[in-house]
Order: sequence, then C-alpha cells, then structure tokens
Amino acid sequence: MHAAVQWLVETIGAMGYPGIFLLMALESSVIPIPSELVMPPAGYLAQQGQMNMMVAIVCGTVGSLIGAYANYFAAHYLGRPLVLKYGKYVFITEEKFAKVERFFQDHGEISTFIGRLLPVVRHLISLPAGLAGMNHVKFSLYTLLGAGIWVTVLTFIGYVIGSNQELIMRYSHQAVIGVLIASVVIIAVYVRLQRGKNADPAE
Repeated sequence: MHAAVQWLVETIGAMGYPGIFLLMALESSVIPIPSELVMPPAGYLAQQGQMNMMVAIVCGTVGSLIGAYANYFAAHYLGRPLVLKYGKYVFITEEKFAKVERFFQDHGEISTFIGRLLPVVRHLISLPAGLAGMNHVKFSLYTLLGAGIWVTVLTFIGYVIGSNQELIMRYSHQAVIGVLIASVVIIAVYVRLQRGKNADPAE
C-alpha cells in the first residue's frame, strides 16, 4: 500500500498541474479515473510546499469541466441524432425524448450541480444534459460549482491527512456520505420550493 501511495504522489508531482488537469478531465469523461486518487496527492504535495493548493484546485475543477463537455458534445452531436432516429426501436419515442429535454430545461441546473457531487453519476450527468442541449452558461456554471466543491474537499483531505492512503480513503468515503446527505437535503428543499412556486396563483 505504501508503495502505491508513493507512486501516486510521485506521479502527480512529476506531471504537475497539467497532469491534474488531464487526469480530472479523463475522470469526468469516458475514463472513470477515481478523483480520490488524483486530488488528495495534490493536497499532500501542497502541504509539503511542492504545489500551490489553489492552483491545483483550479486545475482539477477546470479539467472536470472540460471532461464534462467531452461527454456533453458527444451526446449532443452523436447521441441525439441516433436517439431521434433509432430510439423508437428501444421504446424511446420522440415524446419521451421531449420530456427529457423539458426536464433539463426546467431542472437542468440542480440536476447538473447535484450530479457532479455524486459517485458514478458525475461521469454520466453530462450525457442527458448534452442530449437535451442544456444552456452552455448554466451547464458550465453548475458543473464548475459542483466539481469545485468536490475537488476542494478531496484536496483538503490530502492536505490535512498527508500520504496515509488508508486514512485518505476512509475520509473520502465519509465525504461521499456527507455529500449524499447534503444532496438529499438540497433536493428536498428544491422540490418543496418548486411545489410552492407551482401552487402560487401569482406565478
């Protein structure tokens, strides 16, 4: 385990900020590289004075956005025509597809933000956004916000804990649980606000 941790730290250190950017871009696109293996070593290197933590966080966050856009454009320019043409053969009618588009028009912001915080989902949330053609400003803003929070959490874990991979994974798992709880609360508040808005005769 120590050898693996040392290899990760040395690899991130050798690749530098471009490496963080590239690995996090891959993490957000088609290659599921765990962000837990990228950002904590960067935090540890920042604690050792070999990296600037803020620059590492920015590189990781922007890399996540670029990777998310790879999925977005792939879904929008490749997946959308295929779904519209062949979706009926797998029970995806134009009516159902239109519902997905309307959902992301109405709720794309919260879906993108929460999706960037959740394991597995963060790799996939850009696909329906791309299929629905979500507004680029909103997609970028909420992707950066969600990714920035997660990248910052992981980097701080590495900064505080150091190179102890066992503790890093333990606290990363605890962070995931905390994010899941926070996401449920945010969704519940959002749903309640939406119901109140729809029930308001003045709206």
